[in-house]
Amino acid sequence: MKLMSSLLVAGGIVIAGATSTVTAQSSEAQKIVSPQEVKWGPAPDVLPAGAQAAVLLGDPSKDGLFVLRVKVPKGYRVPPHSHSVVEVVTVLSGTFRLGMGETADQSKTQPLPAGSFFALIPGMTHYVFFDEDTVFQISTNGPWDLNYVNPKDDPRVKT
Repeated sequence: MKLMSSLLVAGGIVIAGATSTVTAQSSEAQKIVSPQEVKWGPAPDVLPAGAQAAVLLGDPSKDGLFVLRVKVPKGYRVPPHSHSVVEVVTVLSGTFRLGMGETADQSKTQPLPAGSFFALIPGMTHYVFFDEDTVFQISTNGPWDLNYVNPKDDPRVKT
């Protein structure tokens, strides 16, 4: 219950912050994208290989509001990590299996089906698994990052 309260407070903070950012970026905020217009491409290199992404608004690498849609295949996973900013996620299709902590354990994840929403405060360590093709959307203020618990999990690290 304490975690849920923290997530609700974080979500409220993000919404308030996003509202002020939208006002500052009014020309970008007027954007309308139909499903047929979503342009999928490679996901940011901070995510493990296999994901696709589409930036719907803003730029995740810069200050300000952004909306990033991500499509992952069945079997995809993201090892334990945290973010420097609040992460606000809506599951659009499939199931997002969210786990908390520094050790990934699929049996301890919470399945979040299509229509689910969550917000995580900065520094909250978590991991995700996907048992089916899934599409989710991240809406928050950039710059966006992933800080992996185990640096060897970072796909940008060359082995």
